[in-house]
Amino acid sequence: MKDTALSSTHVALGAKMVPFAGYNMPVQYEGVNIEHQTVRDAVGVFDVSHMGEFLIEGPHALELIQKVSSNDVSKLEVGKAQYSCLPNDDGGVVDDLIIYKVKEDTYLLVVNASNIEKDWNWISSKNDVGAEMRDLSEAYSLLAIQGPKAVEAMQSLTSYDLSAIKFYNFVIGDFAGIENVIISATGYTGSGGFEIYCKNSEVKQVWEKVFEAGANFGIKPIGLAARDTLRLEMGYCLYGNDIDDTTSPIEAGLGWVCKFNKDFTNSEALKAEKERSPERKLVAFKLDERGIPRHGYDIVDGNGNTIGNVTSGTMSPSLGIGIGMGYVPTVFSKVDSKIGIQVRKKRIPATVVKPPFYKG
Repeated sequence: MKDTALSSTHVALGAKMVPFAGYNMPVQYEGVNIEHQTVRDAVGVFDVSHMGEFLIEGPHALELIQKVSSNDVSKLEVGKAQYSCLPNDDGGVVDDLIIYKVKEDTYLLVVNASNIEKDWNWISSKNDVGAEMRDLSEAYSLLAIQGPKAVEAMQSLTSYDLSAIKFYNFVIGDFAGIENVIISATGYTGSGGFEIYCKNSEVKQVWEKVFEAGANFGIKPIGLAARDTLRLEMGYCLYGNDIDDTTSPIEAGLGWVCKFNKDFTNSEALKAEKERSPERKLVAFKLDERGIPRHGYDIVDGNGNTIGNVTSGTMSPSLGIGIGMGYVPTVFSKVDSKIGIQVRKKRIPATVVKPPFYKG
């Protein structure tokens, strides 16, 4: 197992550590519900340094990224980021990712920790245009400072006006006494905040300064378990659960990041799928009775026939009800459609809803 630069810090704070994507990671400190609510109400800090970072640059960088990613990167301006996915040749998804335009001809791709090697090999295999590629994953750390009080709590650490950084925008500058830090408003919790990219040698100082600055705002360290409940309340996909090599971005509801004004991997087949409508769709649902849907549970129709399975599910800490996502035949995908979730031997009625579950 690999450690992040802060693993010993998490252990000292009493975190429960678990293996995740090849890394020793904090899953929780005080408890999922407490940590979840800290992010919804105040400010919390996640160490997500296991994520991967690739730098793609040079005169052919845009050409390569346009070819491998589904979104239209030519629309990006310096200082802006974009959510996208890497389609495979068979209709599925290699990974979802965020693409940052750092400067002209220089892009930072942030990929999921479990897919770093796979993504690197995939993009490299498509690089017949001579774009320059560097894998920075082992050298950089990433902190997600999330919550409605993040701006106010962190403002003293930088000369930049944090309130002026709009969603999916970023700046590169001073933060917590370190220069050339990426401060990015690209969080995955739905409660606002920032993600901070810095070198491994700098992250301990950043962590300590962040907690000093946030002391009067109720700041707490947050584990991966609460990260999962927070993103699920927003209806955000998790790679390996809701999307993978066998799920198409169209059926996963990611057609909005597939721009068919350009050619990209498998774009013709995905365009055709979008036009004819997929046979199944990823839906969000809430349980009508008490229960907790879990990954892998069967989704059934009114007669008890299995029609799909739960890809993500939990008891929503914010709402106090069971929520989840899963793939069902398109006929069951309309909002207010009635389905059932097989929780062990009990079939619990559920209703398809429009995400996000948590409205803020």
